[in-house]
Amino acid sequence: MKDRFYLYNDVVDTKTRFVSFMGEESRYDLAITTTDRFYGKKLVLNMQSNRFAIIGQDDLEEEGYLEHAFQLSEAEAEELGHFLMEIV
Repeated sequence: MKDRFYLYNDVVDTKTRFVSFMGEESRYDLAITTTDRFYGKKLVLNMQSNRFAIIGQDDLEEEGYLEHAFQLSEAEAEELGHFLMEIV
């Protein structure tokens, strides 16, 4: 077997918040991980769709970002965006 070339191999402490809520458009089951990586952004995992994104305030302000990252309708993305604005 060829030697493995690691770009990095670190273990870091994280804080993960699990939250589930029902909106007007959909149900959201999220795991939101905070770490010292990602330049202050959070790793948001949608456990229903198995999609994730690294999200900061600037990403929430970018038109179409949530729709693309989580494959959501515009209405669903607006609903999720309102929640994420409270925690990011």
